Amino acid sequence: MKKETPSPASDTEAPGTVLTGLAPVVSPATVVLILGSFPGVKSLERQQYYAHPQNQFWKILQAVWPDIPLPSGADSYAQRCRWLLDRGLGVWDVYASCEREGSLDSAIRAPVANDIAGLHLPKLSAIAHNGGESFKHARHTRTLGVPVYQLPSTSPANASWTFERKLAAWREVMATHKLVA
Repeated sequence: MKKETPSPASDTEAPGTVLTGLAPVVSPATVVLILGSFPGVKSLERQQYYAHPQNQFWKILQAVWPDIPLPSGADSYAQRCRWLLDRGLGVWDVYASCEREGSLDSAIRAPVANDIAGLHLPKLSAIAHNGGESFKHARHTRTLGVPVYQLPSTSPANASWTFERKLAAWREVMATHKLVA
């Protein structure tokens, strides 16, 4: 699946600038596909999913699999993606592009949806939406014929859930699909 290179994003993006998201991180062995809404400013700048240091995505996954160290360091993103794929996970976003100033989902305008069905993931057993904006697309992802979950957002903007409560919800989905004991 060919994607255009996103334009660099910043907190000062001009209104009306169309931003392009990241390519999916998936493999034929993907069991649970985690769908965010659209990458934040830091993620677009770094071309990495969940790159903002306060986003709890990678921290939650490490806590789900505490005995398997998550690669860390400045050059570890490719290794983190391999780690994610080795756990049977995939990650992408519901939006391929949009207009947005800053990183908040509430600022997304003119979104264009990704072709999630076009991924052709033979082992897919569930879709896990990371947060409410992503979950707005559940009616579409349900057409894939697998269970669809709304997980609490790992974004720093989701301060109403404690880390422990988020972790319990994420762990339950992974256990349901036999990715953890």
